[in-house]
Amino acid sequence: MTRGAVYPLAMRRKRAIASTRVVVAALALAALAAAGAVRAAGRLEDDLGRSEVRVRSEAYPIVSGLSVPDSGLVERLETLGYRRVHERPSRPGEYFWGDTVLWVFRRAHRLGGTDYGAALLGLRLDRGVVTGLVDARGGEHRLDRRGLVWLEPETLSESLEGDRADRLPVRLDDLPERVWRPLLAAEDHRFFEHGALDARAVARAALANLKRGGVAQGGSTITQQLVKNRDLTPKRTLGRKLSEAARALALEAEYDKREILEAYLSSVYLGHVDGLAIYGYGTAARVYFSRRPRDLTLPQAALLAAMVQGPNGLSPLRHPERALSRRNWVLGRMRELGWVDAGEAEAARASGLGLSPSPPLRSAPVHALSRVAAEARRAAPGRIAEGRGVVVETTLDPVLQRDAEQAVSRGLARLQREHRALRTAPLSAALVAIDPDDGAVLAYVGGDPTEPAGGFDRASEAKRQPGSTVKPLVLLEAFDRCGGRDPLSPSSRVADEPLRWELPSGVWEPENYDRRFEGVIPVRQALAESRNVPFARIERWCGVEATAKTLERAGLAVPDPPPPSLALGTVETSPLELAGAYTVLATPGRARAPRLVDRIELPEGRAIEVAHPSSRRVVRPSSAWLVRDLMTTAVDDGTARVARIEGVDVAAKTGSSSDLKDSWFAGHADGVVAVVWVGLDDGRSLGLTGAAGAGPIWREFMLAAVPARPPRTLDRPRDIVERYVDSTTGLLVRERHRHAVLERFRRGALPPRDRFWRRDTPLSVVK
Repeated sequence: MTRGAVYPLAMRRKRAIASTRVVVAALALAALAAAGAVRAAGRLEDDLGRSEVRVRSEAYPIVSGLSVPDSGLVERLETLGYRRVHERPSRPGEYFWGDTVLWVFRRAHRLGGTDYGAALLGLRLDRGVVTGLVDARGGEHRLDRRGLVWLEPETLSESLEGDRADRLPVRLDDLPERVWRPLLAAEDHRFFEHGALDARAVARAALANLKRGGVAQGGSTITQQLVKNRDLTPKRTLGRKLSEAARALALEAEYDKREILEAYLSSVYLGHVDGLAIYGYGTAARVYFSRRPRDLTLPQAALLAAMVQGPNGLSPLRHPERALSRRNWVLGRMRELGWVDAGEAEAARASGLGLSPSPPLRSAPVHALSRVAAEARRAAPGRIAEGRGVVVETTLDPVLQRDAEQAVSRGLARLQREHRALRTAPLSAALVAIDPDDGAVLAYVGGDPTEPAGGFDRASEAKRQPGSTVKPLVLLEAFDRCGGRDPLSPSSRVADEPLRWELPSGVWEPENYDRRFEGVIPVRQALAESRNVPFARIERWCGVEATAKTLERAGLAVPDPPPPSLALGTVETSPLELAGAYTVLATPGRARAPRLVDRIELPEGRAIEVAHPSSRRVVRPSSAWLVRDLMTTAVDDGTARVARIEGVDVAAKTGSSSDLKDSWFAGHADGVVAVVWVGLDDGRSLGLTGAAGAGPIWREFMLAAVPARPPRTLDRPRDIVERYVDSTTGLLVRERHRHAVLERFRRGALPPRDRFWRRDTPLSVVK
């Protein structure tokens, strides 16, 4: 090469270096401005990038009366990554469970548009039950249901599609150098020596770009790569590179090198396995080697570092030869840098890939996530379409969600095991649980929890006949207004006798499930035994239109005109709608609109949409309370006996559609309203009643759910009174009467007193 040829090249190098210095200086100034946009959240792990997605659970409220063992409080802490210590914790992320105090050093977090700093919480215990809050000075405060103390939300998913495996964050302090050194050798060996930008690498990249007339090399540091993955699109443009560099400078102004490397190790993309994206060394170590990251050998760690360049093209599961070649290059690079000696490098290069694959875990609630994604797309369609990040705060209780999925999975397996006809049938189920205080959806299962994301959601999309679960809602109208007639009461007598109802379409003759008639019976017995004919009479007595309007106010869709068979549950509804309607019985009197999403915001915190609890008055509180009281009889002595839970006040109702196509179970206990549906997707007969199909799933879930939620009492309304009635007539009598039974009534809607000239008769208008 001649001197004349060398000179222009040298000049170009000098100009490239000078230009690089100018760019770096400009970026430094830009970083100072950008640093204001970086939200200090205590940990880089909590400071989301602009392109990251988080779907979070509710913040679990801690109130007086909560049992630490029964509520799963410690399980919640450990799932959140808290570490148990042997004395009062000294830093966030630790807890100490003593005999009289449970200390929790809650981490900094964001919730409801507010950033909360780390806080040390002392929960006073009395035989394992929370009785109050102890402050640092020893003072004690009462806790109430408003949720003045809570655990931070749990991350349910890092994508709206449910296509990511569960990410297992790593802590750099827990990792030996052999695990993370190969990554630096492959990607940024001077990471701990340079700043956010590596001037040498930038100059080298700038020169290559000048030669190519475009962006050919990036010269990205680990910090820049982290920024690119969190904040930016994958487009290779000069503008994006400038933004990447500015943000990298801002990031290093906020966090130290070890925090940045830790965040990178926890979030770097490492390929797809079984259709799920693998992010982070914690997840990759489990999926590829069935190990914890700290137990990785040098060649295994070098293999993960090798994959960073092209996670799928270098996948050891699909392209083992390429992966082996790149891994050996990483080991050779470590030898060049003096990070391993010749013997170590040679021994590692001689080893195989060391694979021991485990299937990736996905705990994201697939059907709930599909509904959450739909709400996010509605609230921010353009942003979601572009793949930009959002944070969705849901109402889901992660412990109850796991309990619900387990109850559904085990329930379906039990039914298929016990009923030969169901073993190859398209059997499925749905479960929805709601907090009646605010309509928050606590658990949401739309089918088999093992189904892939995007499957049919039976919790909200399937419309099926709810059968007798509608009967308590029919009584709401009967006890409250009864279409303008005198309201009925639990002791009102109704004829359970053959009925011919003349309709424009013909004669309708409803039948009971057992094809038998009991004669004249009280309303309480009619509901407990789920007698169809008495409820058809009640509906006709109060009016079909009036009954339909009450069901609509409760939240059910009723066709126009409403069918006379409305009282027997021939309208179609979903488990989500029915659960919302059943909140009327637990409030009592108001229907809470089911709500799965509380807030949608940008990763930097600006709100896109905020949801608020909503409700509507359906009937008087006393009317709803009476109906719920009748439902407890169905649990104690009627068709819902499978729902009995010792020590818990349970009100529930079974339901079966015509030809036993659908099995339903709905009810309320303590702070949870839940509905379970079981059926076949093709619409064929399931052949099971509500008690046999859905009932056991409902009970298993509620056994776990009731103690896991803050305690809740349902006070008796003031206008509820107790009076003795004659069990054979329903008329008021004195306590010493031989047929006297104690019954509850709404004041102002009492039955007449027994007189020798007056004997109660069935509702003659519908006899």
